[in-house]
Amino acid sequence: VRLVESGGGLVQPGGSLTLSCAASGFAFGTVNMNWHRQLPGSSDIEGVGGISPDGGESEYADSMKGRFIISRDNAKNTLYLQINSLKTEDTAVYFCATGWTYSASLNHRGQGTQVVVSS
Repeated sequence: VRLVESGGGLVQPGGSLTLSCAASGFAFGTVNMNWHRQLPGSSDIEGVGGISPDGGESEYADSMKGRFIISRDNAKNTLYLQINSLKTEDTAVYFCATGWTYSASLNHRGQGTQVVVSS
């Protein structure tokens, strides 16, 4: 299983960003996937949301509803996270992982991509 996130960077508050997660080594189109993030200076994981194998169902953490959109393209084995109206508190390392939610003991995840929201 290999997951490679990309698309992070420095963004101004109020801007938008789309992160990508390229998957390989497993049947991507048959697996729930999720995004989660790790805030600076914290070891805690904050779930963003998950998406079903066909993309028809998605669910978001309450604090993420409205600005975060998870989608997937199974033909390209790629997972996406669109973040709108970025806030400074969205600064974090964003990870994609297998599973509806992330569990370190159960799921695979990528190396993460850093998003910095700053003016």
